[in-house]
Amino acid sequence: MFNMNYDLFYLFSWWFLVFVLGTTFLPLTFFFFKKFFDSGYIFAKILSFLLITWSVWLLGSLKILPFNQNTVLGIVFFWLIVNLIINRLVKPQFQFKKIILANKRIFLIEELLFLLAFLIWAFVRSCQPDIQGLEKFMDYGFINSILKSQFFPPTDMWLAGQTINYYYFGHLVAAVLTKIANFDSSITYNLILATIFGLNIVAGFSIGANLIFFWLKEKKDLAANFKLVLIGGFLTTLLLNIGGNLHPFYWFLGHKFSFAQYWYPDATRFIVEKFGAADNTIHEFPIYSYVVADLHGHLLNLPFVLLFIGFLLKTIKDKILKIADFLILSLILAVMYMSNAWDLPIYLLFTGLVVLYIYWIKNKPDKTFLKSFLTGLAILALSLIFSLPFHLDFKPIASSLSLVDFHTPLWMLLVLWGLPLLNTAFLISIVKNNKRKLKDSEAFLIISLFLAWFLILIPEIFYVKDIYIHSYQRANTMFKLTYQSFVIFSLTSGLLIIKVSRELKKKLKVIYLLMLGFCLFFVFVYPYFTIHSQYSWRNYQGLYGLNYLKDNYLDDYQAILWLKQNVSGQPVIVEAVGESYTDFARVSANTGLPTILGWRVHEWLWRGSFDQPGTKTEEVKTIYESDNLAQTKDLLNRYQVQFIFVGTLEKEQYQELNEEKIIGLGRVVFSSGQTKIYRID
Repeated sequence: MFNMNYDLFYLFSWWFLVFVLGTTFLPLTFFFFKKFFDSGYIFAKILSFLLITWSVWLLGSLKILPFNQNTVLGIVFFWLIVNLIINRLVKPQFQFKKIILANKRIFLIEELLFLLAFLIWAFVRSCQPDIQGLEKFMDYGFINSILKSQFFPPTDMWLAGQTINYYYFGHLVAAVLTKIANFDSSITYNLILATIFGLNIVAGFSIGANLIFFWLKEKKDLAANFKLVLIGGFLTTLLLNIGGNLHPFYWFLGHKFSFAQYWYPDATRFIVEKFGAADNTIHEFPIYSYVVADLHGHLLNLPFVLLFIGFLLKTIKDKILKIADFLILSLILAVMYMSNAWDLPIYLLFTGLVVLYIYWIKNKPDKTFLKSFLTGLAILALSLIFSLPFHLDFKPIASSLSLVDFHTPLWMLLVLWGLPLLNTAFLISIVKNNKRKLKDSEAFLIISLFLAWFLILIPEIFYVKDIYIHSYQRANTMFKLTYQSFVIFSLTSGLLIIKVSRELKKKLKVIYLLMLGFCLFFVFVYPYFTIHSQYSWRNYQGLYGLNYLKDNYLDDYQAILWLKQNVSGQPVIVEAVGESYTDFARVSANTGLPTILGWRVHEWLWRGSFDQPGTKTEEVKTIYESDNLAQTKDLLNRYQVQFIFVGTLEKEQYQELNEEKIIGLGRVVFSSGQTKIYRID
């Protein structure tokens, strides 16, 4: 498990699994993306994750089939049959074999690009694979709890007796892949991060390249300029996946033209630098997410976002929303809601704008808006039906909308969004002087830019209330909206840069290219500092994510391994309650076994009230410290506790820990050094 040979086995076994799943879904993918020059090859992998996991989730939510390896493999086989039937039914020119033969070169390029990106990020993570810090305990705990759950919603590992009240579908995808591979989740956590990076690299390339492909084709200028398709595709995906903002330039200017001591998180918390605690904001982007390596909803959902945008591009090229498109768009929106809820209204609006354009060029204006509204309403309704079991168990975290108390100065917005502003401004100068009818690809470009700027504007006016309404008033609103702005801007960047640089007059072109080069330099400087700040190439540790636990809490580590290997189901275990972003709740996070209370502020956020976390904090303290045996037994019975964990952090947290009482409550089933696990009789 800890050497290079094992890692190579895990890497190539995992890649082969993803390859097989993607290949299984190629007929369905080719059916949808027949106009793409690459036939949507990479989207087959993402589509396989979506449909297999949604099927597992639906059957588990309806209590029809339990979540185990046999169920998952059975569902994979079902979708294999569906794809074989599709291959037989579609027109001959769209059949699997013909498309493979006609596009084998681009398929090979994209598969090698995925493999290369996957291996690169797996190596990066292997230099610091620890599943520790920031939100990792939460995300890893969700995955482990899901792996132990038979049905859905899964058990909340940090609030015994409750189910997860969070957007867990992305974590379920990770659990499904872990079930199929039958690897330890402490390894698959890092494999999934590498997989997401690989998928997003190729999907970003595909969307960017196809957007340019359609534009050149519409201009009847494709044959002589096909290399622009590839160049633009690579530029698009680099800006999407490793690009930053212009914060490095701000630092460079303010530190005597030096990057000394540059700290990469500042680029995602820039506004707080100037305004202090009253206006904490978050404006992250993918490379930051990859580096900090939290398997959070916005990152887990990103491949589905790219799949959805690919479908919208396909829809605008078809100039019609077919029944199959209607169904798949609704399903992806449902999955997006269950993975990262903010993405549903964002991409429903994107869909509405695309549908509005399609109806506009086909209908009279008086009918266009009504038809667009009704279509959007129907898609929303169907997406809610596709995710209905989730809605029945989920209580939204956000409460209401409110006007913001703070606004970002324009110069700060320039630092954050300077590159897209440059491209948008020069595009407007071209469009103003161009009287010809818009092409479909250009309409898609303008719709995308409108939406991205709109998402930046919203948190300057409104914010969604949650428990962080004081010092972090608009933090989550800005984070979730502007993250998607960055994604949309990046996906349009390849076409924007090529279009603007080709259509500007000579003098303006020189000015634009100089300004563009300046911006690109600082945008691509960011990943250098980001990756080097977190990872050292000389510090290869492997894919195993629990070495930190072994090094820092050896006895606790041995106890956690014992629990993982010897305890089936999800009996309740008591461990110390702690604050968020600490090593507390390590037992429940690493095993998936529920505890009475884990990270209490996270539970406060998820439940909307501190009543439960406050009460349970004192109850756990009573279990560890009280001399009252009857009261302790009552609490253990109330929560159906089967194990009490006494380890390093329990002794640190509860200074008056009464181990004599605990000895009287049960028997020791594991002991290593000062760490013991008691089974309650």
